[in-house]
Amino acid sequence: MREIKRRTYSVCPVCLKRIPAIHAAYGKTVYLEKTCPQHGDFAAVIWRGLRDLETWRGNLPEIEEGENENCPRACGLCPEHRQGTCCVLLEVTKRCNLNCAFCFAGGGSGEDIPFATLRKHLHDLAEPGKTLVQLSGGEPTVRDDLPRIVAAAKEAGCQYVQLNTNGVRLAEDREYVRNLATAGLSFVFMQFDGTSDRIYRTLRGRELFAVKKRAIENCGLYNLGVTLVPTIVPGVNTDNIGGIIRFAVKHSPAVRGVHFQPVSYFGRFPFLPSDSRRFTLDELLAAIEDQAGELVSRDSLHPSRCDHPLCGFHGDYLVMQDHTLYPLHKGESSCCQTVTAVQNRNFVARRWRRPKAEEAASGKQEESGADNDIETLEGFLRRIRSHSFTITAMAFQDAGNLDLERLRSCSLHVYSDGRFVPFCAYYLTKQA
Repeated sequence: MREIKRRTYSVCPVCLKRIPAIHAAYGKTVYLEKTCPQHGDFAAVIWRGLRDLETWRGNLPEIEEGENENCPRACGLCPEHRQGTCCVLLEVTKRCNLNCAFCFAGGGSGEDIPFATLRKHLHDLAEPGKTLVQLSGGEPTVRDDLPRIVAAAKEAGCQYVQLNTNGVRLAEDREYVRNLATAGLSFVFMQFDGTSDRIYRTLRGRELFAVKKRAIENCGLYNLGVTLVPTIVPGVNTDNIGGIIRFAVKHSPAVRGVHFQPVSYFGRFPFLPSDSRRFTLDELLAAIEDQAGELVSRDSLHPSRCDHPLCGFHGDYLVMQDHTLYPLHKGESSCCQTVTAVQNRNFVARRWRRPKAEEAASGKQEESGADNDIETLEGFLRRIRSHSFTITAMAFQDAGNLDLERLRSCSLHVYSDGRFVPFCAYYLTKQA
């Protein structure tokens, strides 16, 4: 029996016109359903019922009918947007050195953005001493002057500079990594889809597992923390989720965590997928529980409190000497305890950034024994500086499952033409 659980707004996947939508439950499975007067009915599964949706979402208000009718067509941050900017993404090039089957930016062709333009953008977007900027593309490392761009971001006042990369050049050019670190790069967000070359051949067109490992090693040499970013695609790597987590933990403290991204269908893959080709957030939670076993306890992963709870989750841990994870926050967590973008930015930066060289040297001494005892305050504080680890997720939206209630809580914003645009609105593409 069909039960309407919630009312919201979405877009027509064909014309991108804003239209009403509902969350319709069929038993425990929930769909986003909508009708375009011109193009007909559409539905996309958003929750498989593997956890209780209402408990996970919490007591969040629905969108009211009179709210900004231009959303998301004229998107920039309007007065009705419910969250500030945690991370601002700045594209530095349209070029790429891979031709991935799944790419939200559709990178590969195009040109670099001129350095003078980027420097102006950085000064315009930076809030001195606070901003976390992610340099993205395309593939940013195709630019020889990327260290200069990193330095320009620090000069503009950005507190943290993050690199979004496939890791290929980081693996091939150790001097380039050194130059990025010297310029002030804070941490690396690296595409990492699994621990098998079968996965990379399918998603990225070539064998890359050894490349990823060399990139991590080279970043480790210059004290750059790496967060692994898997795109999770049904039938390709959904059975390797536990393996990715175990690999990441084994390579701590160079690896600071895993940030899962269930596949979305935009950019290079703009078509309406069947339900079997979608991987919902609760499926990801169940896969972690099933595949990671005792390594990740069920009650250590919590709904996002910065973005909308249907957009993601987070878990906060220490990596212990025996490669187990010690959860820093356990128990049922309410997503209604909203965290500001500033609080969230400071949290992820503390976890993803490795300690400075002198602190890292001290951290090596901790491995000797007594100083690594987290039962003491001193040992705990040292361990949290040197071996922090996060498991996080971001479920991006495409034209098939876009929910404006979620979009208005987005804290990941793309800087474009003087505007801060929510990520999923910026990359939204029609689905044939």
